[in-house]
Amino acid sequence: MELVMYAVVKTGGKQYKVVVGQKLKVEQITADIDSQIVLNEVLMVADGEAVVIGAPLVAGASISATVVTHGRGDKVTIFKMRRRKHYQRHQGHRQNYTELRIDAIVK
Repeated sequence: MELVMYAVVKTGGKQYKVVVGQKLKVEQITADIDSQIVLNEVLMVADGEAVVIGAPLVAGASISATVVTHGRGDKVTIFKMRRRKHYQRHQGHRQNYTELRIDAIVK
């Protein structure tokens, strides 16, 4: 079994487990396509058996990533109804996202 270096990073109010080379869809980040960004809110870094857990963040750790594309997610349909009251409401929502490619994990 091969142990791979990975990290847990927080962005857009959510936490993601990332590995070098992985593509990841996160909440929209204002950055140009093919630009390099740095994610500083690293909660945990694991390199084989060595695991570093932050309190709450790992000091000096960062994730470098490249913006691949921007887009919109699948439509989510919201439907409200009150039976026997002739009340119906339809609403839809598509969330914007940014797709990142993880380039490096710096401890």
